[in-house]
This record gives sequence, C-alpha cells and structure tokens, in this order.
Amino acid sequence: MLNLKSMRNKILILSIVIALFTSCERDTTSEIVININQEGTSNDTVNLTPTTGTITEDITLEADIEYMLTGATIVSSGVTLTIEPGTIIKAEAGPNVYLAIEQGAQIIADGTASNPIIFTSNSTAPSAGDWGGIILLGRAPVNSVTGTSTATSEIGNLPYGGNVTDDNSGILRYVRVQYSGGAADGQSENNGFSFYGVGNGTTIEYIQAFEGADDGVEFFGGTVNASFVAVVNAQDDSIDWTEGYSGTLSNAYVLQGNGVGDEAFECDGFNTDFTNASGAFSNPTVNNVTIESESGSNDSTRGFLLRAGTQGTFTNILIVGKNTGISVDDDEASTPTSQNVTDGTLTFTDVTFTDVTSNTSIDGTATEADLVSGIGNGTGTDVASWGAGWTVGIN
Repeated sequence: MLNLKSMRNKILILSIVIALFTSCERDTTSEIVININQEGTSNDTVNLTPTTGTITEDITLEADIEYMLTGATIVSSGVTLTIEPGTIIKAEAGPNVYLAIEQGAQIIADGTASNPIIFTSNSTAPSAGDWGGIILLGRAPVNSVTGTSTATSEIGNLPYGGNVTDDNSGILRYVRVQYSGGAADGQSENNGFSFYGVGNGTTIEYIQAFEGADDGVEFFGGTVNASFVAVVNAQDDSIDWTEGYSGTLSNAYVLQGNGVGDEAFECDGFNTDFTNASGAFSNPTVNNVTIESESGSNDSTRGFLLRAGTQGTFTNILIVGKNTGISVDDDEASTPTSQNVTDGTLTFTDVTFTDVTSNTSIDGTATEADLVSGIGNGTGTDVASWGAGWTVGIN
C-alpha cells in the first residue's frame, strides 16, 4: 500500500539538510516547499489524479496533506482508497473532474463529527457545479439489466449492477461534498453522491451534499442503506432514486433555499429512458424525513414526486413549505404509480404538512386516504442533533 507519510518524512529530512546547508552561505534562504506527486514522491498539495486517470494500488490519504483532483479519477477494481478523518480533497474546475470507485474497488472514508472528510471546489469563489462529485459503482441488482449483466453509468461509462445484494463498496461516514454537479464529458451532470448498483454491504451514513448544480444524492438501483443524509441547496432534485432501488433511507434532511431546487425527492420505479428489463420496481423503506423549502407554499415543486411505478414505505415525514406535498404521477400508462397506492405497495404513515397548499396530488382513482395515514403525526428527523458539528448551511 502506498503511504505518503513515510515518503514525505524522508523528503522533509533531506529538505531540512539542504536548508541548513544553504543558510550557512546566505541569510535570505527561501522557504523550502516539499513536492510530492501522485505516485508517492508528492507535495503538501498532492495531485490525486494519476496521469492515466486510474489509481491502481492501495493508497491512504492523510489529514495533514491537502489533495487535488484535476480530472476524472477512477479507483480500479481490487484497490482500496483509504481517507483519514479531517482530510480535505479539492477539485479543479472542469467538465470532467470526479472521483469514481469501480465495481470491486472500495473507498474507506471514515470521518468523525469533529473531523469530517471534505470534498470541495478549489476555486477562491466556489459555486455550484465547479466540479463533478463522488461516484460508487457496485454489483447489486438494477432493473435496467438482468442477472449478472451490467449497465453503463452516464458518468464515465463505467459498468454497474449484477446480482450481489450485499456487495461492499466500502464506507462513507461523515463525508461532505460541496459545489458539485459539474457536467462530465461535456454533457451529463454529476450529482453530489451517485450510487450505481451499490450493495447493502456498503456503509453510508452521515453524508452531506451542499450547494450542488444537479442532484444531491441519487440511487441508481442497488440495495444500499443510507442514514443521516443532509442535502442543502441542490439546484435540481435533492434525493433521487431509479432503476429498482430497494434499500432503506433513514433520517434524511433536505433544505431548499428560496427559489433554489426542483423536487425534494424524485422517485422513479425504473429509468424511462431504458426498459425495465427485470420487471422489478424501486421499493425502498424511508423513515424520518424533514423537507424544508424557504419559498414556503409559493414553491411550485413537490416534496415527493413519485412516478414510473415506484413503490415504497414512508414513515414519519415532515414537509414544510411546498405547493404540493406528495404527488403520485401516472406518467407511464402501462405501469401507473397510482395502482401501487390502491394495492398498498406505496404508503405514507405519520406525515405533517406545514405551509403546504395541497397535501397530495394523485392521478387515477386512488384517494389521499388511500395514500396517507396519520396526518399531523409526523415529526421528521432531528438534524439539529445528528448534524451538529460537521454539516454546513443548516439553519
């Protein structure tokens, strides 16, 4: 495994000797700058992106070194990228700057509340869309393909999907992604966190997407569970799923600034740009959610937009400031989402609507009473508690 600290220490000793020697000749010796490249002979600001774009050996990033992403950076299968708590990774602006963890690779980014791991823009005036984001690709099922076949990600054209429900792509804990959503390959936009066919052997908890140009967190199929998820000021949707996502999402907080963002949750049963090859639909379990829009009931977007036949079980939801709280859309005539309401495979229990013009909008013949029970009983999630110390931009 490549460890930059021992290499850096050797260079530091050499640099000190050089500095002492030169100081004997003159009193105006300039400050020594330690340079370390991505292969391990690196600088105090390390270029994490190899010349080839692919990391092919285990590597540990240390908190006392600042790292830079300068292009598409892919951790190859069989390789583990470990990131110490408190490490900061900055990204140069560009249409194709992101970090992707291939099928069979792992990222161990295990931060703490007092020392989160931060991915952010290198700009002196950062803004949404400065760079791409983080992409995990696993071998868990997606409904756009069947069996052990794989789909291809829109970012990087990398394979994902399969039949390994407990596939393990590593750990993301106390990780914050800022100013993401830049267009990759000149076309498709990144999300803050993109989970492609990620399995439930992966640990995803205490993550935040802040000020992204596209979606905050998106699940492309897979079975991964995610908890303590915060999305602030995503310019498109905050949390998305599609392609048969079937994990559990617990304790999610969405904050949309005044006039910022589209749907808080955009929930698709399958990707309508392709076919539902396996015949399965997204069917996650979602518990303890707070959605806040600073636009109030003037916000024309929805708290939840449910379409393309998605199913799901939703419990303890608080929606503050939307024109429509929950919208069930029969956009696909052959798989009407409203039928899931009638069948009891799409349900909401304990939901509070505050400053919401219409609680629900449901296509077909299903009623609000069929969809939602326990109106007024939802308390949402306690983000003030679990988000303390490591999140940004939360009221």
